[in-house]
Amino acid sequence: MPITLSLREAIVHKVHDKSDAQLREMIEGSVDGPEAALPGLGAIFEMIWKNTDPGKQDELIQVAQQHLHTIPVKPLR
Repeated sequence: MPITLSLREAIVHKVHDKSDAQLREMIEGSVDGPEAALPGLGAIFEMIWKNTDPGKQDELIQVAQQHLHTIPVKPLR
């Protein structure tokens, strides 16, 4: 009988037993990598977000805002 996992469960399963160095390597290998890696980064970010106090969340928002404003946006066609 096949096991059915949600995407979140599959990602947690994949990274659950990784060391700090292995987790960093996985994240760094996904950043600027293929778009297929984005859901994994999103699931990792979701875990971070849910376990971060509101003050740190505000800091993360500010970092995102600072970087978003440096990226040129091409018009949609």
